[in-house]
Amino acid sequence: MTETRVPRGSTVRLGAVDGDLRADGHVRIEVDGRLAVSGNARFEGDAEIEGDLECRSLDADDGTVRVKGSLRASDVVHARDAAIEVGGEFRAHRADIDRRLRVTGPATADEFEVGGVLDGGNTLTARRVSVGGKLRLVGKLTAEGVEAGGSVDIADVEIDSLEAGGLIRLNGGTVRRSIEVGGRFVADAPLAFGSLEAGGLAELKGDGKGGAIDVGGVFTARGNLTFTSLKVGGMGSIGGSGEGESVEVGGKFDVHGGLRLTRALDVGGFVSIREELRADRLELGGALSARRAVFSSDADVGGRVQTVEGLKAERLVLRRKARASGPLVGGSVELEDKARAEDVYGTSVDLGEKAEARRVFAARVRIRADARVDEVTFTETAEIDPAAHLRSPPRRVEALPVFPL
Repeated sequence: MTETRVPRGSTVRLGAVDGDLRADGHVRIEVDGRLAVSGNARFEGDAEIEGDLECRSLDADDGTVRVKGSLRASDVVHARDAAIEVGGEFRAHRADIDRRLRVTGPATADEFEVGGVLDGGNTLTARRVSVGGKLRLVGKLTAEGVEAGGSVDIADVEIDSLEAGGLIRLNGGTVRRSIEVGGRFVADAPLAFGSLEAGGLAELKGDGKGGAIDVGGVFTARGNLTFTSLKVGGMGSIGGSGEGESVEVGGKFDVHGGLRLTRALDVGGFVSIREELRADRLELGGALSARRAVFSSDADVGGRVQTVEGLKAERLVLRRKARASGPLVGGSVELEDKARAEDVYGTSVDLGEKAEARRVFAARVRIRADARVDEVTFTETAEIDPAAHLRSPPRRVEALPVFPL
């Protein structure tokens, strides 16, 4: 195959090149609209092409190749210790760039692999995108897998998986499988995702719909959030309502609307829910406040719970020294030693030693030594230790009042 050579430091005008093109560096190629190279285009050092470039493949070494128009390669664009800048469209089978790839127009390839910075002014379509440093795209990114060692800043996405070591910022879109970021994640518009894992901060500024969410630091969802599981090690909030399977909170968490879970709420820190909380079960080691809280099976309270309308569970336990403000309603309700509650309603209610309650309404009641109760109303049995303290004698009735919740 023949070769057309452009000497170092020269300016030439070219149109069609039959065979390969080789430019020795610091060259400027003027083009009548389009430079068409039937073979390989090779650039040693800096080069400027003043129009469109089409070739089978492009190789660049130790410099920057600037294409003022579009760049289209049927095979590979390869830049060793070099950068590629394209003023129009970029199209290749594969792009392997050591330093920087900057494209103003749409960019399309099966695979983009960039060691430094990938900067796009339009859209990017690929099967796989791998960037060692920063990925920035003004338009939409459509791909299967995307990973960056540093940061990702994209307008919209429609991808399978996204991974970055530092920062991910999206306008919104869809990540079908997983998002993983070592530092901070921000979505400025509604986002659908398979799973989200962030080592530091995660913020959803619009509504979110996803699978498992695991955030080590601070999590914020400013709109409504749908998920399977949510785990927050530090602080978090949902600006709207939340719906999912389970929530585990180690620090402080606020929900400005309601929260509905099909499985468990596990609280080691403090959770505040402005409206209704519904879940299958509760594991509370810290503190919980809600307008009302309803659990279809168990509620295990080891810390402090506060409700306006009450807490209801099939089996409800206040552990030793636990505190409850608001009515407690259950099938089986137990206050362990030194636990304290207000009104308690249940099929069976058991107060441990030195436990305290204001009023107790139950079919079967058991009150142990040194427990304190203002009123006891029951329908079947009342087993009361002689050392218990009751402000008034227990009262047996034919029917209990209607329970709250």
